[in-house]
Amino acid sequence: MSDLKSFIKEYLNEEGKLDCKDAYKIASKTHTPIEEIGKAAKDMDIRIAACDLGEFGKYKGTGEYSKEADERLAPFFTEGNRITCKDARAQVGGIGLRAIRGTLKEKKAVVTHCELGCFSEKRKKRLHVKTKTWIANHEGDLLFGKGKTEVLELIEQEGSIAKAAEKLGMNYKKAWTHVKILQKNLDDVLVQSQKGGGDQGGSTLTPKAKDFIKNYKQLQIDIEAYANQRFKELFLIPRNQNKFDIN
Repeated sequence: MSDLKSFIKEYLNEEGKLDCKDAYKIASKTHTPIEEIGKAAKDMDIRIAACDLGEFGKYKGTGEYSKEADERLAPFFTEGNRITCKDARAQVGGIGLRAIRGTLKEKKAVVTHCELGCFSEKRKKRLHVKTKTWIANHEGDLLFGKGKTEVLELIEQEGSIAKAAEKLGMNYKKAWTHVKILQKNLDDVLVQSQKGGGDQGGSTLTPKAKDFIKNYKQLQIDIEAYANQRFKELFLIPRNQNKFDIN
């Protein structure tokens, strides 16, 4: 705990407060649950400042609306246009906190259950629905899903199957096997590779592959939106009728 408090003291801002973003940096560097950072700061009588999600401080009211952020956040809203801090932050990857902040502001969303303990509302058991979508062939074998989509996206991003495999922590053979299985089942070319150095070599996705990725992602968004709405209808009934303690 003494080491953790030393870290916190190092990151204090000019006002002697701990900015939200710095609290998460400390959590990452010390491999400490973010809740413990909040508790330690409270024990030291140090206030949290500048909420990353724009609930208070210098980031309040900042950010820009993002359609992608809106689509990512949509499945996690509960009654009263509420979303937990944890769920909102989990959607940051690839689009940044600014897009999340701006979108939450645009939707007049209420962020609940701050992981640093800044919000005072009572924590309650919370149920939520999760979905997993994949496409299978007629024999039930996995054809297209999140994993294979990620392989294709990284090939396009890196311009190389080998580099894509390295980023995913798998060997080249396994990554290439993913591609071959997809191409065999879809009976179409998804990745085009050229030998040679410089601009002449590398791998690119075909228009067909890009269409599959786009359509698969849209399918995921549509299914999650429906599942979340149906979940609310079935489980988030008025509190005086609800035997579950759901928020």
